[in-house]
Formats: sequence, C-alpha cells, structure tokens
Amino acid sequence: MPVELYIQKEKMPSKYRVLISGGGTGGHVFPAIAIANELKAQYPESEIEFVGAKGKMEMEKVPAAGYKIHGLWISGLQRRLTPKNLSLPFKVISSLWNSFKIIKKFKPDFTIGVGGYASGPLNYMASKMGVPVYLQEQNSFPGITNKLMKDAAKKICVAYDGMDRFFPSSKLVVTGNPIRQDILDSAVTREESIAYFSLKENKKTILIVGGSLGARTINEAIEANLGELQKENIQLLWQTGKNYKGEFGKFSWGTRTAFIQRMDMAYKVADVVISRAGAMSVSELSALGKATIFVPSPFVSEDHQTKNAMSLVDKGAALLCKDTEASEKLGQDVIALSVSLRDLLKSVLAGGLHPLHICPRGFPIVGPLHESTHVRKEVLHRPLTACGLHNDLAIL
Repeated sequence: MPVELYIQKEKMPSKYRVLISGGGTGGHVFPAIAIANELKAQYPESEIEFVGAKGKMEMEKVPAAGYKIHGLWISGLQRRLTPKNLSLPFKVISSLWNSFKIIKKFKPDFTIGVGGYASGPLNYMASKMGVPVYLQEQNSFPGITNKLMKDAAKKICVAYDGMDRFFPSSKLVVTGNPIRQDILDSAVTREESIAYFSLKENKKTILIVGGSLGARTINEAIEANLGELQKENIQLLWQTGKNYKGEFGKFSWGTRTAFIQRMDMAYKVADVVISRAGAMSVSELSALGKATIFVPSPFVSEDHQTKNAMSLVDKGAALLCKDTEASEKLGQDVIALSVSLRDLLKSVLAGGLHPLHICPRGFPIVGPLHESTHVRKEVLHRPLTACGLHNDLAIL
C-alpha cells in the first residue's frame, strides 16, 4: 500500500523531537541538513538535533546551518593493518554509551540516519530503546552503515529503483534525494554571483567540484590543461577540496578555493560543470539543468558513482569521463562542450532552433528544456518533503 494512503495528515502532531545522525562527507551532511530544514518548514515548533563524528565536517557545517550537534568518538575500520584499528572497539563502546545518554536526555520521537559512521551507534541504540528509526540512502549502492541498520529501520528512503537488492522491499520508499532548497530556490542573480566570486561577466564559466575533500585526478587534469583552457576565453571557478588547499601552482584567470560555501551562487554562474558523481551532485545538477561532465571516483564501493552518473548519461543528459582518462580527455571535453553551448546559444538567439531539438556537435545538453532532465526530475529528484516522513509520522 502506498505510504500516502495510510496517513491522515490532519491527525498529525504539530511538532516532533528528531535526532538526525550521520555525516563524514558533504554527500551525507547536506542531505541531513536539507531534511532538517524541510521538517522545520512543515513543523516549525519541532526540535531537531544532530549526532555526528568528532573531527568530521558535520561538526562545522551543522552548527553553521543553525542546529545543535553532538559529537561521537567514532571512525571506520581501516582496510589495511594499522594501529588505528586497535582503538575501534573502544570507539564503538564509547559511541554506543554516549548515544544512549543523548537519546535518554533528548527523548526523540524518531531518529533519521543518513549514512556515515556516527549513524550506526545512534540508530542502533535508538532501535534498542524503542525509538522508530528511518534511513535515507543517497546512492545506487548503499553504504555499509545503512546496510547494517536495515533490519532496525521502519522505513528506508531511496533515490534509485532496484534497491530491493539491498533492503527489504516492504520498507522501501522511493522519495528521491533531499536537495538543498537554498540551491533550488536561490534568489541571487548571475550578476551578483559573478561579483561574489570576482569573475568576469563576458566569459563562459567552468565550475569544477571534486567533492568537499577534493579529487586529485580532476585537479591534476585541470592543471595539465590550463594552457589550452585559457585560449578558449573561458574562466574557472575551481574548488580543489580541503585536502588540496594551496596546491597546483599559480592561477589568475578565475577563482580557486578549497571549499565553496555558496553553492547556489556557484551553480548560478556555471555554464559547464565538472564533478564527481556522488548521489547529491547528480541530483542537484539534474534538478538545476546544468551541462555536466561527470568524472566518477574509482575509489568507491561497487563503482556506485559510475552507476549514479549513468542514470543521466544513458538518457543523453550528461557526459562521462573515466577517472583513468581524465588527464588526457577532460580538457578536450570541456572545450568541446563549451563551444557546443556557445553555438547552441547563437542558434537560439538567431531564432532558428529550439533548445529541445538540438544536441550540438554530438554533445548532450542538460538544460531546463531538455526532455531527459524532466525525466530525471520526476523519477530521481522530486522535491523531498523530509524523506517522505510527513506521510508516515502519524503511525509512530
């Protein structure tokens, strides 16, 4: 039975106490914040707190978004033999005990796990204390924490079809990924964004984002092609990632930074985007209709970033450049796609062609009028109302 059918929204309480746990990377942190914001929008009196891992980016990003966060001493198991693994049992015990104390004090109506190491202890303890647990899985191949917590969860919200390979089908709800509303509904103009990043109005802008921590392959490929790119009258808005701050020599025809705080402005100025293919990047770029070249990370389980990207590539809505080919092909693809966009714009302005009916120079264009973009919006990235929880809360 569809979730929507067994809920009477008028019987729902006006507020909830919610613990949201997880993090480690932007792919977990920003969906968590988006869920919290949507819950607050629908139920303004609700109290929402977060639980994350000490030393990880959520400890900075969540308070910046206006929410309180509790830190757990937790990390993952290293795949190679290392002294750090010796401390793991103590970290797990410490995190379970502190999760128990957090839950007992806060008394949540339910918890939401978005993946990441901190999500495991908090939601495991919640399930043992009789607190309903919801999971949100962003990727086409789930992370280990969500897979371990599948039996404890009441519902599991996913973005891709076929997730019954990993989770009980009776618990699955295809909601799409929770996209940040400040990006979708941003009122800033391109002119304001150009000024914010100290860019030039008369140049095409290539946005380069390799994730919050950065992607060495993408960074090195861009550095290797700077000479050719500079000849094309384009400029770069280049996020190197925090792991690569200060690397890659001098650069003066654009803006380079370790981390872009105002992604709404970054997307506003971008004509072409080069990005890893994390689930949230794919979702946001699809919803915004940006011409994109995905460079999936090869260092992820089951090559799930390639699967994420192919959801658009197979429909002619993005390009894919393999990580191993980036240094050779990425610069060429950027230049070719930039030229294609320029030619497309000229044709549209001349009145001879409609964007929906053209795929210039053989390159697919992701844009608001592109049919495949509409398909992906409807299937993968519907505006999320708190992971579908608004339809399920009344049964708690």
